Amino acid sequence: MKYEAVVGLEIHVQLNTATKLFCDCPNRPGDEPNRNTCPICLWLPGAFPKLSQEALEKATLACLALNCTIQPESAFDQKVYYYPDLPKGFQLSQHHKPLSRNGWVDVIGEDGKMKRLRIHHIHMEEDVAKLVHETEGKIPISLVDFNRAGTPLIEIVSEPDMRSPHDAMEYVKTLRSQLRYTGAAECSMEQGTLRVDANISLRPKGTDELNTKIEVKNMNSIRNVGDAIAYEIVRQTECLERGEPIVLHTRLWDPEKRVTTAMREKFAGPCIPDPSVAKITVTDTWLKKMVDALPEMPGRKMERFSKEYNLTPEEALSMSQERDISEFFEDVVKENLPPRKVASWITTHLLPALKDRNQTIRETGLTPKRFAVLLAMLEKDEINANAGKEVLSQLLSGDQSAEEIVKKGHFRQISDTSELEAIIDQIVSEHASDVVDYRNGNLKVMGFLMGLAMKASQGKGNPKILKEILTKRLG
Repeated sequence: MKYEAVVGLEIHVQLNTATKLFCDCPNRPGDEPNRNTCPICLWLPGAFPKLSQEALEKATLACLALNCTIQPESAFDQKVYYYPDLPKGFQLSQHHKPLSRNGWVDVIGEDGKMKRLRIHHIHMEEDVAKLVHETEGKIPISLVDFNRAGTPLIEIVSEPDMRSPHDAMEYVKTLRSQLRYTGAAECSMEQGTLRVDANISLRPKGTDELNTKIEVKNMNSIRNVGDAIAYEIVRQTECLERGEPIVLHTRLWDPEKRVTTAMREKFAGPCIPDPSVAKITVTDTWLKKMVDALPEMPGRKMERFSKEYNLTPEEALSMSQERDISEFFEDVVKENLPPRKVASWITTHLLPALKDRNQTIRETGLTPKRFAVLLAMLEKDEINANAGKEVLSQLLSGDQSAEEIVKKGHFRQISDTSELEAIIDQIVSEHASDVVDYRNGNLKVMGFLMGLAMKASQGKGNPKILKEILTKRLG
């Protein structure tokens, strides 16, 4: 029997607010353990939570960015369960009345066609504390860090619309890009500010039934999401073919062994309306303010870049996926530079350099103006592409201008015709037999002689002018 995968994702996103969700403690989970705490986030009896306005605004922007409908009224519940990272015995979450419902994102499917993946709802909730497992001597111990307790989260619950690891990975990529555009979240899986749980089940291909699902946790990269789902599809298929029932439970992804392992039974505690946090009532005036605050989103920006700057679909996609890159691109183009050349240099040179350094453009200190000066020098043939790469590397490493780097490194290109003619004449006279070969139809000789010319000019000769002169000499 052929089976079809049914996959849904539950994604927790940490909002980058200044304070926690219900108190004024700093929202900095990475600080020294248990420094950012108070009676509210320590959940001491009698402490009274107060909802953060900033968290509500950023959560709303995130919902709008994912095409969700904001609910006129939402409210918090006590989600009851017992675990050391939640000593009060319940988590404040929006179970019965979430902030928004019925969203969607569009992704490119494996067949190359656009595919719409639906979002069931998005709700707000507080994060729990962090358990740290260590060994003291020979004794294993567990510690609790409350810095993370009470930090604001949104949980994005998809519909079970995904049918493959590809769908899930594209969904996470698109969702991450949309959320980063709003400025509401950093969405780093590596740093834990975006955490993905996958629910995977199988059904006979061609049917619409929903069968017992398995939840998989502990995936800290988009690649791990895809690999974990792919493994679980194979594992469940083998179970069904052996006649073994699929039992509802939670599993962990082991990225080293590349397998999922059983973690615990699936537990769902009761959710009771919380009396201490006021209901959220959204007015039309306030909602319009939030809609107006939403930036131009990646899809619309991609369309505009294609039309306004005549970029190819691939170039427009690359320049619009991340907000900081799109803004950097437009700021550089404003310096009267060809858009496609700007896009090309950002894609092929700047972005790979940033990836190697594990930095964003902002973190390097490279301004659009400094980058534009480099591209202007390339456009005027003052330096060649190889020199441009070296200048870019130095721009990313210090605060010197492109002009200073070019002058200090003697990178300026030789465009003086008489000087280049002398180089070509000497090469042609020293390689007369190669010239004969070229004239007899061996066109590869052109590349060989050009290489000699560039070497003779110490890599500084203007290749366009050199080629024009060499073509004339070869007749």
